[in-house]
Amino acid sequence: MIPILLLVAILGYLSVILESPIRINKTITALLTGTVCWVVIAIYSHDDQHLVTEKLMEYFGEISGLLIFLMGAMTIVELVDLHKGFTVITSRIRTTSVFKLLWIVAFITFFLSSLLDNLATAIIMVTLLRKLMPKGEIRMILSGIVVIAANAGGAFSPIGDVTTTLLWIGGQVSAFGIVKILILPSIMVLLVPVIIAGFRMKGFAVLRAQVSMAQVRQEEKMRGSMSVFIAGVLGLVMVPVIKAITGLPPFIGVLISLSMVSLVSIVYHRNKSQEEKDKFSVAYALTKVDISSILYFMGILLMVFALQEVGILKEMANFLITNLPNTDSMIVAIGVLSSIVDNGSLVAATQGMFSLADYPIDNSLWEFIALCAGTGGSMLVIGSAAGIAVMEKEKITFMWYLKKITPLAVIGYIAGIVTYLIQVMIIH
Repeated sequence: MIPILLLVAILGYLSVILESPIRINKTITALLTGTVCWVVIAIYSHDDQHLVTEKLMEYFGEISGLLIFLMGAMTIVELVDLHKGFTVITSRIRTTSVFKLLWIVAFITFFLSSLLDNLATAIIMVTLLRKLMPKGEIRMILSGIVVIAANAGGAFSPIGDVTTTLLWIGGQVSAFGIVKILILPSIMVLLVPVIIAGFRMKGFAVLRAQVSMAQVRQEEKMRGSMSVFIAGVLGLVMVPVIKAITGLPPFIGVLISLSMVSLVSIVYHRNKSQEEKDKFSVAYALTKVDISSILYFMGILLMVFALQEVGILKEMANFLITNLPNTDSMIVAIGVLSSIVDNGSLVAATQGMFSLADYPIDNSLWEFIALCAGTGGSMLVIGSAAGIAVMEKEKITFMWYLKKITPLAVIGYIAGIVTYLIQVMIIH
């Protein structure tokens, strides 16, 4: 059984990595791989098929909790966007200095991605840059910094990146613990590249705007945009608070928050026609949500739990521990690998490789995995959802990013790792 299972998993994973050349959507490949893995277990398992079904349903309970959480959080972001809520922030950028704009964009992206998610934040900030300046080297460099900032901001927040969300929902890290230990390393991941990029920007003192700042500030605004924005941000921030107080799964908190944001929206549109109301409803926001990515994680997690069930991931962990100098070097390698392979699936695999009995909640292993897997994807433009979104919007080529942004991302990655290891040494 194990050789067949490994063959299915490896072929499926290769198909995900080679999505572009083979022209098969990775969501379809992941779903097929995850479900076939469980079919193999059901056929070849020595256990009663009823027991296999029970185990599958137990695992699927964990998967569904994560998927509902992701869907709820994405819907909140889309509701805020439908109400032009993000103009609350973007309309306040008034500088004409490229150097100042670099710092403003970097740190707005960093903190916004910790509250929303790195993909949505990257799209919002690149859309802003497209309005502020014509296509050119400056805008492309700023877009590259957006990728680094979005991934760095998501790494220290339990709701900012799917890798940290997986660890938080899985019980490997606590919301307060991950923020406390990773906020400084995450800032360093961004700060060092921004300082270096700042020297490049010295020659571009004045922003040659595509549209005036006044026009950007006067962009179409909507009644209630501020209220919906505040409700959305507070709702997402309250999710870990609700979990800490009640001990209930995070999807309960996100569903409460989604309901509250929707109620705020309803209040502002209650006197409009039904057709107008529908444009700002939860149902319409759901049509904007990237359901494909949610199904992708379902397939990946089904595969990971199948490999965990038969003990393959445990054997992999033992092999790595035996053959590598220490777990830190393994995690650094995982971070580098996350620039090629989806970081969510890598983190899901490590959850199956290392048990909570050996590495309890807020152990340095899990914190270091969150940092490296969350920020390592910035080293290549294809290494994160934020990078891929920016690449598609700005038509950034792989080689341009490799030449101009990868060195900055690598230096930032190293700075974050060094900062974290120094922190651990001081604390312990």
